[in-house]
Formats: sequence, C-alpha cells, structure tokens
Amino acid sequence: MNKTELIEHIANEAEISKAASTRALDALISAVKKTLKKNGSVTLVGFGTFSVGKRAARTGRNPRTGEAIKIKAAKVPKFKPGKGLKDAVN
Repeated sequence: MNKTELIEHIANEAEISKAASTRALDALISAVKKTLKKNGSVTLVGFGTFSVGKRAARTGRNPRTGEAIKIKAAKVPKFKPGKGLKDAVN
C-alpha cells in the first residue's frame, strides 16, 4: 500500500473527503517527524512506538575499490510494534 492508497482507505473508513484524509495523514507524519527531531518518542497504544536510536561511528569499505572509509555516527528512526499490531499480523 502506498500513500495514495492509504489516503483513499482513510477517507473510506472515516467517511471523510480525500482532501481531509490527506491533511490528517500529513499532520500525523509531520508530528512524528517533529517529535523525533527533538529526540522524543511517539507511542500509539496498540500500534507501536516511534523513537530515535543512535548508530555509532564505524569503518566501512568502498565496494568498488575496497578502500576503508569512515562512516559518521548518526541518529536513526526506530519503530517498535505494539502488542495489538503483532497480534493482528499473526
């Protein structure tokens, strides 16, 4: 399912227009991004938790030349599924 299909599904399930469901989805995504940027976490009970993890600096290899390169430390988004989502999948 892509974003367009998700918007259509939200519109049908919530019985709202596609424009309204687009605004709602964009607002949700924006809120998650802003919170993660501030090193916060977003918990949706029954669905899961979005959080920020840290990846340490490391040495990698350039696949073309085999030369060692330094990879900077980075913050990465993480998602931990909740019990409700796990149960729905299994």
